[in-house]
Amino acid sequence: MADNGAGLLDQLKSCIVWSWAYFWTIWFFVMLFLVNILRLPFRYDSLTTAPGPAMFGTESSLSMFLNTLTPKFYVALTGTSSLISGLILIFEWWYFRKYGTSFIEQVSVSHLRPLLGGVDNSTPTNTNTSNGDADSNRQSVSECKVWRNPLNLFRGAEYNRYTWVTGREPLTYYDMNLSAQDHQTFFTCDSDHLRPADAIMQKAWRERNPQARISAAHEALELEDCATAYILLAEEEATTIVEAEKLFKQALKAGEGCYRRSQQLQHHGSQYEAQHRRDTNVLVYIKRRLAMCSRKLGRTREAVKMMRDLMKEFPLLSMFNIHENLLESLLELQNYADVQAVLAKYDDISLPKSATICYTAALLKARAVSDKFSPEAASRRGLSTAEMNAVEAIHRAVEFNPHVPKYLLEMKSLILPPEHILKRGDSEAIAYAFFHLQHWKRVEGALNLLHCTWEGTFRMIPYPLEKGHLFYPYPICTETADRELLPMFHEVSVYPKKELPFFILFTAGLCSFTAMLALLTHQFPELMGVFAKAFLSTLFAPLNFIMEKVESILPSSLWHQLTRI
Repeated sequence: MADNGAGLLDQLKSCIVWSWAYFWTIWFFVMLFLVNILRLPFRYDSLTTAPGPAMFGTESSLSMFLNTLTPKFYVALTGTSSLISGLILIFEWWYFRKYGTSFIEQVSVSHLRPLLGGVDNSTPTNTNTSNGDADSNRQSVSECKVWRNPLNLFRGAEYNRYTWVTGREPLTYYDMNLSAQDHQTFFTCDSDHLRPADAIMQKAWRERNPQARISAAHEALELEDCATAYILLAEEEATTIVEAEKLFKQALKAGEGCYRRSQQLQHHGSQYEAQHRRDTNVLVYIKRRLAMCSRKLGRTREAVKMMRDLMKEFPLLSMFNIHENLLESLLELQNYADVQAVLAKYDDISLPKSATICYTAALLKARAVSDKFSPEAASRRGLSTAEMNAVEAIHRAVEFNPHVPKYLLEMKSLILPPEHILKRGDSEAIAYAFFHLQHWKRVEGALNLLHCTWEGTFRMIPYPLEKGHLFYPYPICTETADRELLPMFHEVSVYPKKELPFFILFTAGLCSFTAMLALLTHQFPELMGVFAKAFLSTLFAPLNFIMEKVESILPSSLWHQLTRI
């Protein structure tokens, strides 16, 4: 409550400062307009002096000034106020849509709050708080890391087909640039210049033009059987999954030969060790993509066997997240016992979570009760132990990634998943729902249970950016990263939903009020002039009363010197 009170006080101070700055801006432009354009008989010192006793001296001077004002003055005043407030409103709205925050609020927090004596709420008050914030920040940084999508589609056979049909680009430049960096990391090494084909492919992975990459791959294959060249052609040139599988089988033959040769020489020096590490990455990638081809072509049991063999052969390469491919294939086979066994191994407190792990665990627990679940019956008799476990699993999954339920419940339309995802972000939700929606539909009543219970999560975490329940606070960086990963035609899901900043509402109200005054002044100049004179007279009446009292108390000579100053 103290923090909220301090925030409201800082907001009030900022509002007063900005209103005062707005008043002076309007006053300057109106005076400039009146003196230089309308040629009204006003002194130039009025451009820098606000109307009041200090400017007019006495009540008679103020009355004289008000009597000399013409309707043109009021039209200029209200029109200029409306114009400037409208420009401020447009800029504020554009800035909010682009950066997700209010420009005035940002300037107030960054520059005005220290001047006005505001306290930065993010400043730790003791050592323990500082350590806790540091741990939270480190976790947020790790959660905002962009990961390779383990279920990413094939560019030539899937992404490009979508472009041919719709004319839209499903991948962003940022996403494809990250893929290019991954390819250079996994498929190249320092000794590539020793082999002509590898040297060509090293340049090919850096090419931005897809046709240039494909041409370079063909050029490399003319020299020798190059596994990475087959990979590039399978990913980008093949227009069907069948063609991609054939090219990956050729890549597997070439990759296994390179792997066996480098395995024998890996202990002969750092150069050979780097070459063996590169050949290992190439071989694992090929086998994983071949398993995905089998899954897409309906040979799911074969895909499961290939994934299990790959995980046994290379148990340390967890960065590829092959277990997520295995989970999806096992769910397709409805082999829920094996799914539970995989979850028992990877749903560990020390391992990084994912939407696939959390929501698959929720699906298994929902499967035990969803076919008989009824919200009316549950409200009458209460939840059983199994139902409570299912609801808690759903709440856990929703807390980890709150964007998923709207896609599973088809409240938002799906798009093709990107090649990279941000954990706990909208991109991860799309990637999960794209492949797992069918598995939720297959379990009777699972989506109904999710629909009835998922929103209850938010009651446990009213301030998700500050404190979580089962996980760390929700990272604030997801929206920015997801906007880079997801195409422009997709409306990025934002959590927690941002409300319009106070200063946008304040500026909108100010613009509407001044526009109404401008319209009334233009239509009824004489009547509005009377109202304006009465308003100004009432506004300055207390000041005139104070000045008269001061004049009666202070000696006339001293008051004369003060007025000259």
